[in-house]
Amino acid sequence: MRVVVQRSKAASVKVDGATVGAIDKGFVLLVGVTHEDKEADAAFLADKIANLRIFEDDGGKMNLSLLDVGGEVLSVSQFTLYGDCRKGRRPNFMEAARPEHAIGIYEVFNQLLREKGINVETGVFGAMMDVQLINDGPVTLIVESK
Repeated sequence: MRVVVQRSKAASVKVDGATVGAIDKGFVLLVGVTHEDKEADAAFLADKIANLRIFEDDGGKMNLSLLDVGGEVLSVSQFTLYGDCRKGRRPNFMEAARPEHAIGIYEVFNQLLREKGINVETGVFGAMMDVQLINDGPVTLIVESK
């Protein structure tokens, strides 16, 4: 699994002009799944992301986690994270998992975050989505399970 973590002040996702998910302070997560990913990958990343210390404490140092600040998550499925652009001019998406595999892993990942007490909003798996965010910092990281 590959997740782009963006620290945000506010974010939302729309499908066909209707808002389907919105958060205040927290993370926007762009979540990609590859063929060999299993529930263990989702569990590893859910724990890593929930406890990732990238919010500032009173001293201005990144010492606080999403759990520490009571942050929320906007989780958006993103198969294009596995796009290979090394050859040619059009990305190759062969490393992205097929939807029938990816959706289950994506849903487990979101549920594991919820079980940690985090409010998780989502987009619509497989839909064309418009994501808006106020990137805080900006702080953007890539976290992988492999």
